[in-house]
Amino acid sequence: QVQLVESGGGLVQAGGSLRLSCAASARTFESYAMGWFRQAPGKEREFVAAINWSGSSTYYADSEKGRFAISRDNAKNTVYLQMNSLKPEDTAVYYCAASRRILNSSSYYSLLYYSYWGQGTQVTVSS
Repeated sequence: QVQLVESGGGLVQAGGSLRLSCAASARTFESYAMGWFRQAPGKEREFVAAINWSGSSTYYADSEKGRFAISRDNAKNTVYLQMNSLKPEDTAVYYCAASRRILNSSSYYSLLYYSYWGQGTQVTVSS
């Protein structure tokens, strides 16, 4: 069982930055692939970014490439999402997720492969 707790959300103006953190309770955190997803009101939950167990491989949604950066610190059982150049359309609840079911690189992009989820943190970007 893995418990995930996100933090770092808030209200920011367009063009600003935020760094989200996700603290995991797993004893073997380093064995989990980690992902960030987001869900805006009235929309489906969508993939934002993911990172493999060691941090050597990262994956991004096309709209986030160059603006967002995912990283992890296995010694601290924490994964981060640095978000720069934020836009109003980035407004959503951001969720951290953990997976030990990744089959290939395509798996990182699908929420179906993630078994554990945090409660989410609200990010609001004002124009």
